[in-house]
Amino acid sequence: MPNFRRFWIPGGTFFFTVVTAGRAPLFRDESARKLLGNAFRQELLLRPFSTVAIVLLPEHLHALWTLPAGDFDFSTRWSSIKSRFTREWLASGGSEQKVPDGQRRQERRGVWQARFYEHTIRDEDDLIQHVDYIHFNPVKHYLTNCPSDWEWSTFRRYVQQGDYPMDWSCSGLGGAPQFSRIDSHRIE
Repeated sequence: MPNFRRFWIPGGTFFFTVVTAGRAPLFRDESARKLLGNAFRQELLLRPFSTVAIVLLPEHLHALWTLPAGDFDFSTRWSSIKSRFTREWLASGGSEQKVPDGQRRQERRGVWQARFYEHTIRDEDDLIQHVDYIHFNPVKHYLTNCPSDWEWSTFRRYVQQGDYPMDWSCSGLGGAPQFSRIDSHRIE
């Protein structure tokens, strides 16, 4: 088994990738998107965090969170969000992927991949790179031609704040993405 190394930085900012089991496109379903949103809101009430940026795609999501000062426990937050979503999704008749016997004995369900990817944000340039990555992701996956067309993202919030032009990184403009400089003072 690989050695996973996590950097526990209290009050840090972290980038995450969380993927559904078997990359099943659960979030094409509006009810799944609503259940996930509810799971996030309920977790925020129990264990606060600030969402710097987020994008939800059919089978995965990317998020940037900043934790409160003195707090480094993002793992409990993700575990709770994934568990709450899984219970509600299956109770509502949602489907799950086949789970190998070993995982079934560990009481795992076929809704999420067991782990998630985490990266500790090191500095402002690293933050900007990850915010841009999150917002460009629907274009990267050929789900839309422009980040502004993807409804399930914080991109429009950043446009309203003046951090991006509305036509940022539209594939119809030709050339490489026109990456921006996000104001670091907006990060809480």
